[in-house]
Amino acid sequence: MADMEQDHTQPETPANTQNLVDLGTSIIQREEGRVYVLTIVGQIEGHQLLPSGMKSTKYEHVLPLLAAVEGDPDIHGLLILLNNAGGDVEAGLAIAELIASMSKPTASLVLGGSHSIGVPLAVAARRSFIAPSAAMTVHPVRLTGLVIGAPQTFYYFERVQERIVRFVTGNSHISREDLTRLMLRTDELAADVGSILYGEEAVQLGLIDQLGGLTDALDWLYQTMGKKKTT
Repeated sequence: MADMEQDHTQPETPANTQNLVDLGTSIIQREEGRVYVLTIVGQIEGHQLLPSGMKSTKYEHVLPLLAAVEGDPDIHGLLILLNNAGGDVEAGLAIAELIASMSKPTASLVLGGSHSIGVPLAVAARRSFIAPSAAMTVHPVRLTGLVIGAPQTFYYFERVQERIVRFVTGNSHISREDLTRLMLRTDELAADVGSILYGEEAVQLGLIDQLGGLTDALDWLYQTMGKKKTT
């Protein structure tokens, strides 16, 4: 009698379903190991609550979740699915820094778009992917109501901008000169300074590692997880 094919999918449980509904998370399981899937969508919500009708990713949910993934011996990799419109700079950088500091294999996949502070989130993973039709908006930091409009404001924005530039260039292959040039372009966005990059262009500039989709990201993760197990 022929052996039945082994099923590597995780069984549906109330807890798994609730995580998918509440946090947009799930687990993919294969012989090579288990990959935790995290979605970052809408606006990145910081210390101020966004309107109830706006989709958002709350940093106070994501930070402890990432810490739990790092500390769970039964999870061997992390896949971040990105389709966001930017948001709070401090919250976005906090999430990006935590992803970049993880020891487990991490991959990001930009679907639709990952704009503004979504750019550091996309490059924070060890390997970044972007769909051919996806877009990324690169622009300088904007003024919010949290900052007083005084001469010191310019210095403050310079320092915030420097943090973003250093993180992006330190976690991708784009040069500082190219990133700064893209941020300060005045001939591309109708009502803003900056640039919009689409899939292939983002890869050519070194901002994203590879053009691809879900299969490419998962294949890289499982291959890397397999190498880590054998070392």
